[in-house]
Amino acid sequence: MIEAELKARVHSPEAVERQLDKLATARVEVYQDTYYDRPDGSLDKAGEELRVRTVHGTDGTRTVLTYKGAAVDEDSGSKPEHETRVENPEAAHAILRGLGHVPFITFEKHCRNYGFEAHGRKMLATLVRVPEIDGTFLEVETLVPEADLMAALDNIRAVLADLGIGPEDLTRETYTGAVAARRR
Repeated sequence: MIEAELKARVHSPEAVERQLDKLATARVEVYQDTYYDRPDGSLDKAGEELRVRTVHGTDGTRTVLTYKGAAVDEDSGSKPEHETRVENPEAAHAILRGLGHVPFITFEKHCRNYGFEAHGRKMLATLVRVPEIDGTFLEVETLVPEADLMAALDNIRAVLADLGIGPEDLTRETYTGAVAARRR
C-alpha cells in the first residue's frame, strides 16, 4: 500500500483545529521518533526511511516499526509504507543496531490526530508541532493501492481546500531535514 499524503504549513492553526474538531475527536499524542540508516547514509540518499516510533497518548503507550520505500510520486512524496506494532521497543532498537543500522536522528512530534471519512476514504489529518521547528504543519493521508494514488491525492487536496489550505501552503520539507538543519 502507498501512503498518499500531502503536508502543508498552517498559518491559522486554531482555525484549522476548530474545523477538524467538527469532523472527529482529536487524539492528542506525542511521538518519539528515532530514524535509522546504514553507516554510509544510503537509506536517506535513496529516500527510504526506517523508523522506530513510540507514541504516548491518553490510551497509553505503543511502539511501531516503520519502513517507507522511495517516493512513487515526486510532487507529493507519497511512499510505500510497511508498519507493524512492536511489543518491546528496546529489542527493536537493539535488532536494528545489531543488523548494522545506526540512529540517524531522534526528535519529538506533538500531534493532534483526526480520523474521519471523506470522499469515500478513511483519512487521517494530523496537526503537527515539532518543538525544534517553527510553525505548525498539517498532514492529511490515506492508504491506497498505487493505481489509486492520483485520485487519492486529489481527494486529499479537496480536504485541504475545505480546511482553508491552498496549494501555496503545501511543502515537501521533511521533519528529519528541518531538525537536522536546526541542529547544525
